[in-house]
Amino acid sequence: MLGGYGPIDGTVEFYGRLHAFLQAHFIVADLGAGRGAWFAETDAAFRRDLRMLKGTVAEVIGLDLDEAVLANRSTDRNLVLRGPRLPLDDSSIDVVLADYVLEHVDDPVAFEREAFRVLRPGGLFCARTPHRWNYASIGSRLLGARLQAGALRVLQPGRDARDVFPTRYRCNTLRRLAAVWPAARWTDYSYLYTAEPSYHGGSTGLYRCWSLVHRFAPPPLVANIFVFKIKRPADAAAS
Repeated sequence: MLGGYGPIDGTVEFYGRLHAFLQAHFIVADLGAGRGAWFAETDAAFRRDLRMLKGTVAEVIGLDLDEAVLANRSTDRNLVLRGPRLPLDDSSIDVVLADYVLEHVDDPVAFEREAFRVLRPGGLFCARTPHRWNYASIGSRLLGARLQAGALRVLQPGRDARDVFPTRYRCNTLRRLAAVWPAARWTDYSYLYTAEPSYHGGSTGLYRCWSLVHRFAPPPLVANIFVFKIKRPADAAAS
């Protein structure tokens, strides 16, 4: 594809919308930043550069339970999480980013509470996560962790085993997200987005088959959820 990305690229859509919100003085907390494996991608420089928030805002803070985050070069500084509470001050962050993280969260309510605490009023929580009824999510639950790892080696051969983590899918529908991120506390701009197939192992035939599925299947079966929620002011949240 010209430019290294297709016409329905989920990364371009998600980060393009995020960039439309960002301002130069913002502080961004990247939850689940990991080791930043995407930073080494060279086959799609435009997509990689779009994800690179460092240098476009005042500070990007990477946070993760895994100490691999300390080697992440796409952030200004990195912190290892030692528990559910984020090592950030109240109302100190402009954007909380969780890219393919929500599907791994054990306690969505506690996760929402911490995101709300650290965000400034008017701040943005944004996340990209598979729908609970996406075929990949269903396959993950049916296969279990061991078989899932084997399937990923075939369907996503470029994916490093270090970047595969247990999945939970405890807040992976729009309805569940609305319950955990209540309207009294958040203004919601979330939506479903169906991107190009990513589980095809480099096979052109399999890619075309999945593309047909993506075109005609019900959205939850093929979509990701793009979560965009604005923290309401304190007086609105308390009402």
